[in-house]
Amino acid sequence: MIQTNRFLGAAGIAVLCVVGTGSASAQTTGCSLRAAVSAERQTLNCEPGLSITIERGASYRLADRNRDGQVDAVVLNSKAALVDVDNSRIKGGFEVVTPQAIAAVRGTRWAVDAGRGKTSVLVLRGRVAVNKVSTGQGVTLGRGQGVDVDRSRGPLRVTNWKQPRISALMGRLGQ
Repeated sequence: MIQTNRFLGAAGIAVLCVVGTGSASAQTTGCSLRAAVSAERQTLNCEPGLSITIERGASYRLADRNRDGQVDAVVLNSKAALVDVDNSRIKGGFEVVTPQAIAAVRGTRWAVDAGRGKTSVLVLRGRVAVNKVSTGQGVTLGRGQGVDVDRSRGPLRVTNWKQPRISALMGRLGQ
């Protein structure tokens, strides 16, 4: 099951929407919206141990890759998402897929920002494997580390993100 979403910032509406030709309808995906504290983001509680915060204006869809009825991936085309996975409750891992990268974990907290031609991944807790879609090249990030992934053939460079960059991204996600 795959559901396409576009967060429009409608505060207090506890449904997920499929955006089609000018209309939206409520869907059941195993995820529910947490009451919004801001029109700048929405938080999806998908099951115990999985929380996804999506930035306003993000283009994304939730995916159930193994068809077990549980969300196990976010396909993020633009803007940012913060994913919190408790590996003692979520089995089989979780992925965020963007046009440039695939970020996968067993249990952690990380942020992904998909922009024009570039995806940035930041790990806040745990470890995340990041693979470049165009070449298959991969790196593993630890706490405080990030990587910028584009479509070039150049190598991935893991860096320790400075606090201003972390704060800017996390501020967009209400953290």
